[in-house]
Amino acid sequence: MQRRRILQASAALVAHAALPAWGAGSKLPPPGLHRVSGEVRVNGQPAVAGMPIKAGDTISTGPGSEAIYIVGNDAWLQRDNSQVTLNGDGLKAGLRILHGKLLSVFGKGDKSLETSTATIGIRGTGCYIEAEPERVYFCLCYGAAEIVSHHRPEQRETIQTFHHDRPLYLLANGEKAAVPASVHNHGDAELILLEALVGRVPPFYGQPDLKPKY
Repeated sequence: MQRRRILQASAALVAHAALPAWGAGSKLPPPGLHRVSGEVRVNGQPAVAGMPIKAGDTISTGPGSEAIYIVGNDAWLQRDNSQVTLNGDGLKAGLRILHGKLLSVFGKGDKSLETSTATIGIRGTGCYIEAEPERVYFCLCYGAAEIVSHHRPEQRETIQTFHHDRPLYLLANGEKAAVPASVHNHGDAELILLEALVGRVPPFYGQPDLKPKY
């Protein structure tokens, strides 16, 4: 927990320092792997910072590892012990995550997130996913999403949030497709950092009446 808070505080400092320069028109980071920590592989091959990432690629992280990557107007922070496959042609990007932890920020355009328990359609949002076989944690940090359960598709639901307003557990079985959860394991500083990498700020950024969430 202490390590996570230190990392988030560092991310906040980096993000806030970067925003003014990039907002003034400085060059944004190139697409591809932006940062690699620990054991990270792309399509089974060892990854290094600067490596290109494209639709169809599978990114995996080992224990204690992390990767930040950029494709088009989208950016991701992939935590340890996770595997993500990118789908689509870049303009209709989507991804498949059946196990692991992933924080995402997306630009304009429809995207589809395939998990072990539900398919999530989003547009221009930020979200965090922790995927397990029987349960997926999903926090729509801001934006709109449509959730379609694999086992109860009749419980299709559309949600809209501004600041981590309605985190959910998406379940693989049971009478309910989704149940309420709390905000955990991701925070505003990381969202600010990811959005900065693609030249944006989250909608909550600069709102003095909002308490940061970590």
